[in-house]
This record gives sequence, structure tokens and C-alpha cells, in this order.
Amino acid sequence: MSTPLHRAIAAELRHRVRSGMLKIGESMPSESQLCDEFSASRGPVRQALAALREEGLISGGQGKRAVVLDAVPTQPFESFLSFTRRAELTGYTPGQRLQEIALRRPEPEIAAALQLEPEDLAVQLVRLRLLDGRPAMLERMTYVQSVGRPLISADLDAGSIYALLTERGVDLHSARHTFDAVAADALDAELMGIPEGFPLLRERRLTTDSQGVPIEWSDDRYRPDVATVTVTNSRSSRTAML
Repeated sequence: MSTPLHRAIAAELRHRVRSGMLKIGESMPSESQLCDEFSASRGPVRQALAALREEGLISGGQGKRAVVLDAVPTQPFESFLSFTRRAELTGYTPGQRLQEIALRRPEPEIAAALQLEPEDLAVQLVRLRLLDGRPAMLERMTYVQSVGRPLISADLDAGSIYALLTERGVDLHSARHTFDAVAADALDAELMGIPEGFPLLRERRLTTDSQGVPIEWSDDRYRPDVATVTVTNSRSSRTAML
């Protein structure tokens, strides 16, 4: 299947920004110039530019020439949009390297979040996530035993755990996400190739099934110089005015 023209244009422009061919603060080519270069109508060109705006790479339009704002695209974030899918949407090649997986008693705070008894076992894993071969994020994930046991024998270097669990019919219904900044610890530093104390963006996630039963706890740490996250909110029409 051939790549849609607007995605091909977006990929090329994204490459130019990342590689420094188009520098931060520099104006983008005009729509007419891009139409000529890519032998495209204005529709695909505008779609491509809209994608780069959504990623935070370029400024807005409204008749003004777009300007390069950043060289690191943000990943559009949804509750269950996997790292793999988010990477693909922003033109990266995702990858992963499983570091460890074990069935063990989780730390007390994690056991409490998952509503486990002190003697209960859970499946815990550490996995390094890559973007274009570069370390971008380190996952520390804990699953209740009924959900996590199949992961022990699965090839977790093959792709998305979320996709694997969904295929197995796991009831991933909702999640609460908490973001903060932390300093890299020894494990972060070793696996992501950064100094200890390097600032990281941390996402802690508690996932529940449709009955509200916790099934996953995750501590994900992103290198902000390689991967960033954007969350877009909209006010519901049913929101009460206070």
C-alpha cells in the first residue's frame, strides 16, 4: 500500500526539521512552493502542515508563513494510544528492549494501588523504548497476575504490550495519568545513556477494567530531549459553569 501524499510530505518536512535542514526560527516554504516541489494540490500540503503544527514543530497558519518552533515532535497522547502507535504517528521508528520480567511481590505502594494483599504476586517488567534506535523512555510496569502471566512467555521486543493484551481480550477500560519531573536514578542513567540526576518526564499510570478493578500500574520515564508528550483537552458542553 502506497503512503498517502500528505503523510509523505509531512515525513519529509519532519525530517528536514529534525536534521537541521530547517532550523528553529526559520520560515517554512510557502504552500505554493511546497505544492510545486511535491507536485501536489493545496489539500495534501495543508494536511501535512497541520500535522506538524499538531506536533508542535511549526507555528500556526492563518495566512502567515509557518515558522519552525522545535526539532522534537510531541507525541499526541490518548489514554490507550500505545507508545508504538504514538511514535508511528509522528514519523519515528519505534523499538523496544526487554530488560527483565519476573513474577514477584510488588513494592507496598504498588500493591496498594493494585489492591493486592501483601502476599500476592504480580508480574513486573522493565522495558527500554526506542525512537529511531535512540533510548527515549524506560517503562517499569506491574500487572496483576491474571493479566500479566501471558506476558512472561510473550516476545515483548516485538511491539506493543497494549496491542498484545487487547488481542487477548483484556478489559482495558480506563486509566488515570499523573505527570511530574524526576531526576534519573542509576537504572535510568545506565539504560538511557544519561547522567544520574538528568531531568526526566515521568508518567505514572493506573489502569482499571470496566468494573473499576485495577489491573496495571506503570512508571514511565521519558528523555525530554528525545520524546515529549502533548495532551489536548476540550471543555465538554455539559461542564457546569461555576
